[in-house]
Amino acid sequence: MDKVVEAPGLAVLADPTRARIVRLIRDSEGGRAMVSRLADHLGLRQPTVSHHMAALHAGGLVIREPEGRRVWYSINPDESDRVTALLGAPAIDSEAPDWNRVIDDLTVRYRGVFNRETVAHYLAESRDLLTAGGTGPLLASRAAAFAAARLDDLQRTAKPAGVASVLFVCVQNAGRSQLAAGILRQLAGDKVTVRTAGSAPAAEVRSAIVTALNEIGVTLGGEFPKPLTDEAVRAADVVVTMGCGDACPVYPGRRYLDWDLADPVDQPMSVVREIRDDIHSRVRSLLAEVTGATLLDK
Repeated sequence: MDKVVEAPGLAVLADPTRARIVRLIRDSEGGRAMVSRLADHLGLRQPTVSHHMAALHAGGLVIREPEGRRVWYSINPDESDRVTALLGAPAIDSEAPDWNRVIDDLTVRYRGVFNRETVAHYLAESRDLLTAGGTGPLLASRAAAFAAARLDDLQRTAKPAGVASVLFVCVQNAGRSQLAAGILRQLAGDKVTVRTAGSAPAAEVRSAIVTALNEIGVTLGGEFPKPLTDEAVRAADVVVTMGCGDACPVYPGRRYLDWDLADPVDQPMSVVREIRDDIHSRVRSLLAEVTGATLLDK
């Protein structure tokens, strides 16, 4: 009888979005969360999260806790061991980021280019931009990576590197722009500098995007949603927008492309794959244009 009860839970957590929901609930303050907050964190619509929550509840992994007009969800205590076995143990609490050490290391990286005060300024500003919508995961490492990318762009603007730079911009920087960037990095290697940004960045890249790229051998590595910055646009030779309207500033000397692409948000994987393949074709053509190379046919 126990095996019959376990199977639904195992099956329901096979969905990566549901696994992320369970992990977020488990790691939330107090060990519980509401659908609205989960939706904001995941960049999904509330009905979508509610659908996943219903499946998790039916599988016995979460319990509902009505509180007035609000409903909280928490991990079923009887299933906590199984959740840990499937998702791993919660992250160990760590000390606050050592921002001075981050500044010291970045100062070493940019010695002779930017002084410590400039590095500190861009790190602090990058941290504030990333936390504008709430504190996200891996803040110190992501703030350092974002600051470094911005400093690289400043350096490129002052002294062009001779390598073409392409900036992909969409609304949440969690779907289309990440697909395009991942594919271009895979095809171009170090022949093209690739950047992404969002006019209203989400907390994380969507799991369906990671899956769709993995299917064709492309990894996002440590990429994460980032806000659009002035220096990213100034450093780009080509700016490709995807449904973000007029959010991107226009500077002379840059080439601007607007790709009319469907939004993969809440779409089935079959549709996400179609969008991925459309982007793949466009990226191949763009790469040939910016590098002057002749690519092999598909």
